[in-house]
Amino acid sequence: MADRSKPFFSAEIAHQKAKPPYRKPHPLTPESKFWRSFKNSELASGLILPVTSLDFSPVPPFDLVAACSASVHIFDGASLSPKPNSPLSSFSDVAYSPSFRCDGALLAAGGETGQVQIFNPLRSGHAIRRLHAHSRPVHLVRFPRAADKLHLFSAGDDALLSYWDVSTESSLLSFTSAHRDYIRAGCPSPASADLIATGSYDHSIKFWDVRVSPESNPVSSFTHGSPVESVLFFPSGGLLATAGGNSVKIWDAIGGGRLIHTMESHNKTVTSLCLGRVGNANVGTGESRLLSVSIDGYMKVFDYAAFKITHTLRYPAQLLSVGFSPSGLFRAIGTSNGVIYAGKKKIKKEDDSGGQLVKSEIDGFVPEPERRVLRPTNFRYFQRGQGDKPSETDYIVKKTKKVRLAEHDVLLKKFRHREALVSALNTRRLNSVVAVMEELVARKKLIKCIANLDVNELGLLLGFLHKNATKPRHARFLLGLAKRVVEMRGEDIQSSEELRCHVQNLRNMISEEMKIQRSLLEIQGMISPLLLIAGR
Repeated sequence: MADRSKPFFSAEIAHQKAKPPYRKPHPLTPESKFWRSFKNSELASGLILPVTSLDFSPVPPFDLVAACSASVHIFDGASLSPKPNSPLSSFSDVAYSPSFRCDGALLAAGGETGQVQIFNPLRSGHAIRRLHAHSRPVHLVRFPRAADKLHLFSAGDDALLSYWDVSTESSLLSFTSAHRDYIRAGCPSPASADLIATGSYDHSIKFWDVRVSPESNPVSSFTHGSPVESVLFFPSGGLLATAGGNSVKIWDAIGGGRLIHTMESHNKTVTSLCLGRVGNANVGTGESRLLSVSIDGYMKVFDYAAFKITHTLRYPAQLLSVGFSPSGLFRAIGTSNGVIYAGKKKIKKEDDSGGQLVKSEIDGFVPEPERRVLRPTNFRYFQRGQGDKPSETDYIVKKTKKVRLAEHDVLLKKFRHREALVSALNTRRLNSVVAVMEELVARKKLIKCIANLDVNELGLLLGFLHKNATKPRHARFLLGLAKRVVEMRGEDIQSSEELRCHVQNLRNMISEEMKIQRSLLEIQGMISPLLLIAGR
């Protein structure tokens, strides 16, 4: 029995020795815990069609807009539930590239037929403006990032880049043949409302400045090496990220397009880029990360300060668009099958003892204490060193005194034209009154202001004209104005004794001035022959 059992026990021992040693799983990094803490949910668009573009509103509550098929869907930024006026279905074709204005009050989107439509996201889904300039599908519609509420950029498959005045529905600039192929990507500069970078399927990225003539544009150009699918400026405006093929490249936008780094972590085409923040959920805090999605189903988080991938997440579909809420609480990813994967971040949660745990205690992400570095955005940055006494070689820059505007200048800045004219007349200063009148002439508002003056204000104007209309420096302008006032307000002048008295005084003054001018002409006639004789 002992001999028979030996092989059995020997085989069992050998089998145990053949097992690979137990390896502990690698612990998650704090940043991986942060990204895993987003609770994913699906926002169905109702159609099995690609979600081609996502965009978050830049102002609270940071609404989410998504383009899918022939409609634009709007989701509430606090709960990601569909808004009552969603979807915006006034498109007769496929909708592309929805974009919020800097104040979130307007929403623009392009279409398959080349039309750009502008909506009020807070009201019904009917377009309030329609812009026509493109003959092919418009895949790029962007409002300027800076505080510019009047203009809009659009570009499409006709290789045309247009710069619009939204209020008048007119194209201010058109860069024809801006690229040699489809324009599918672009991003306005956060540093200037006049700059935009565009990417095309001709592999090129170009910078355009609307202040420069079309003949001098583009102001800069460089090549990505693959058809460009996405272009993204970093917050400072000095760096630019581009996606094309399976690579993401970071460029020095100020240094003429110098390549800084190339990231090739995706297996297939990278379709979209956006910026997200790690750390505190408050707006504008935390470290920035570059998020990229691809049709290989992966989302990559890239730390562009350390040039490394910090997190990877896989989805069961091809990914076409990505967005990250400025609040830091939501992450949205659009897929090719019409599903939007929304990740929601919880801020607070009650523990067993009834207390509250802050977010960093939930997901394990404890940000490093930030160093108090003085930046130009901090007032103390400009106060530093002011307590030191200047040396002999220092140049002291004195603080300029704040200019206090006059009342009529303040009213002009507020476009209260009639009140500005009356305020200037009350000062009884000739130069100030004439300056205000000339400004109103430039604005084409002087005649309208005179027509709206009441009896007392009209008397004030006639009294000013009676006193100053014959001053040589402004006589031509004021006498013409006096004639126009009498013609316009003749009925009011006839009905008021005080106004008739002002007009009579003005008439007498002009008669006296004419007599003086005749006398001067007679004297000139007598002196001229004497001067000629003296000259001989």
